[in-house]
Amino acid sequence: MLLIHCPYCDETLPELEFAYAGEAHIARPLDPSAMSDEEWRDFLFIRSNPKGPHFERWRHIHGCARFFNAVRDTVSDRFLMTYKAGEPRPDLSKLEAA
Repeated sequence: MLLIHCPYCDETLPELEFAYAGEAHIARPLDPSAMSDEEWRDFLFIRSNPKGPHFERWRHIHGCARFFNAVRDTVSDRFLMTYKAGEPRPDLSKLEAA
């Protein structure tokens, strides 16, 4: 079972407390009506699937109900860190050096 740290509640809890909410740091297009069908499709459905650290959104559904971001290693399935929504994307080179 995965253990996930909620940066708002400051608790580390089982994954059953949380819901995955997709890839983090995806910016919505400013003018979706100006996009081609292919560009709109890519925005809606195409996401990165890296081998290694991946930025994700999670929601603490059985606690504070807030969204937060996490960095999870897709190889080891281990959470490297979590941080509050709205905080800047962490520098992976500094994270890997730690």
